[in-house]
Amino acid sequence: MNPQDVWITFPELLVWFPLLAGLVCFLFKDNSKVKSWVLLVSIITLCISFVSLYFSDDAKYLALNKASYTLKYMNNGSFILGLDGMGRLLTLLTAFAFPIIFVATYNTPYKSAKNFYGLMLLAQSGLMGVFTAMDAMSFYFFWELALIPVYFLSSQWGGERRIQATFKFFVYTFAGSLLMLIGIIYVYLHTININGNGHSFALYAFAGVRLNPTEQNWLFWLFFIAFAIKMPIFPFHTWQPDAYEQAPTATTMVLSGIMVKMGLFACLRWLLPIFPQATIKFDTIIIGLSVIGMLYASIIALKQDDLKRLVAYSSIAHIGLMCAGIFTKTEVGLQGVMLQMFCHGINIIGLWIVIELIERQTGVRKISQLGGVAHKAPILTILLVVIALANIALPLTNAFIGEFMLFNGLFAFNKWYAVAAGISIILAAVYTLNMIQKVFYGEENSITTAIKEIALHEKIILSVVVVLIFMMGVYPQPMINLTKGTVEALMLKFN
Repeated sequence: MNPQDVWITFPELLVWFPLLAGLVCFLFKDNSKVKSWVLLVSIITLCISFVSLYFSDDAKYLALNKASYTLKYMNNGSFILGLDGMGRLLTLLTAFAFPIIFVATYNTPYKSAKNFYGLMLLAQSGLMGVFTAMDAMSFYFFWELALIPVYFLSSQWGGERRIQATFKFFVYTFAGSLLMLIGIIYVYLHTININGNGHSFALYAFAGVRLNPTEQNWLFWLFFIAFAIKMPIFPFHTWQPDAYEQAPTATTMVLSGIMVKMGLFACLRWLLPIFPQATIKFDTIIIGLSVIGMLYASIIALKQDDLKRLVAYSSIAHIGLMCAGIFTKTEVGLQGVMLQMFCHGINIIGLWIVIELIERQTGVRKISQLGGVAHKAPILTILLVVIALANIALPLTNAFIGEFMLFNGLFAFNKWYAVAAGISIILAAVYTLNMIQKVFYGEENSITTAIKEIALHEKIILSVVVVLIFMMGVYPQPMINLTKGTVEALMLKFN
């Protein structure tokens, strides 16, 4: 299939199809029909993503010159979309997550459902744009497009303290975006177009820009702070637990399963290629902050009584390990990040689905108020145990391979950092097993006695997650092959 023979390419389809479908949602008069519409749209988007894995449109949009890590475009437009291995991986995660989220929350009632689902699809379009953007201006545009719907979703359909949580989220992300915009403009003014006749926002121009060490240093921090807020890592993480707790669970799934990957992706796509010298200079500091955040979040998770906040702090620890893996600048570490971004997204969404199902039936999320769920919902319990053990990287589950590679890279960088990070893995096992024991085993109480086994469609969705966990745990090679070229190109910046 020659992409130049078609009028629209896969990156464009992945971006514009959910965007247009999301706008159509606002035109629905019957809120009951909009659920079927968004589910259909999300399934079609998933099919497009699957097909994009087999048909490359690189010939039209980019050719990767690994010798210099430059991206040369056959069309020198200012709005460039393309897919490499890493982009395919994360657009697949995004496409896979939304139908799972829509099915899992199908029975959840929303006031003005057409607006809710319309904003969800707009967020999906923004995420697709971030992962396919090959020029800085479109990257920034989609970065904001992905965030804006989340503000409204959280403030309109969130919990009792949604306004405070959303305001904090807005302040953090707006400040980070402003810093990044300043950095983008500065680098743009120092670029030379591929034809030597002006400036360019294209990734190849940004990756080839010549900056002195001082410029690299302060520009590095402008970009990194924006990306660190989005991950988030210590000390830029304080917005996350409140946002996760107060946002509607479907939105929380998007935030923790996909949106935090924007920061990790941005470091790999933009930070390392543009500022390699500054990356080398500040790698110890960044990895140190990441490891501190892992330990800090894991210790706080031990004391959490709210299921949402426990999973939120667990996510901070996992993202910290991935951020540390990026700055080890080792091939095994970078490959581990690629794999773990996908696996973490699958596992964390699975956990959120279980929390949503429990809260919907009981009306509570407090661990101390639950107990004996396994007696009433044994299938839910079995599925949860598998997902929870995958989240702590039990061998034969998907997260084990990625975490093993990440620790391998971290140990090669500094063995003491690896030891400190390893403590957080032990703590993760403690608070995860403690949660399983208190919520699902033990004695029933007046709250949990009314719990029923989950519905068929909910069993199917969680079973799909479990199947993926074992498939990727046993045979991760296809994902590794998919991102191998991206890793090799990044490594050439540091060899």
